[in-house]
Amino acid sequence: MRFVLRMLISAAALFGVAYLSGGALLQVDRFWPAAVIAALVLAVVNATIKPIVSVLSIPVTFLTLGLFGLVINALMLYIVSWIVPGVHTTGFLQTVVASIVISIVTALGGKMLEDGNS
Repeated sequence: MRFVLRMLISAAALFGVAYLSGGALLQVDRFWPAAVIAALVLAVVNATIKPIVSVLSIPVTFLTLGLFGLVINALMLYIVSWIVPGVHTTGFLQTVVASIVISIVTALGGKMLEDGNS
């Protein structure tokens, strides 16, 4: 049940960023199925590809004092937009901002889920 709630929070964050920015940061056609499938794909991409990319980019991340992690998050969002029909990125900086907002919202939502179950 917790996994489903986390995916719904992630899907709401994806759709919310697209809706509230008017499509300027990210474009999502509909909540169902595009945002929900994008949330699932984002979870899979973050679990499989992101650790590999993060390890390979340790020198660059170290040189940029961790800011390259934002670029890695944006790249994961690019991969999701490439895989999922109905999700489109609008530019590099916009995708970085969208990934920051999505990360913050999903982290806060996950924290609220943890606090509610304690």
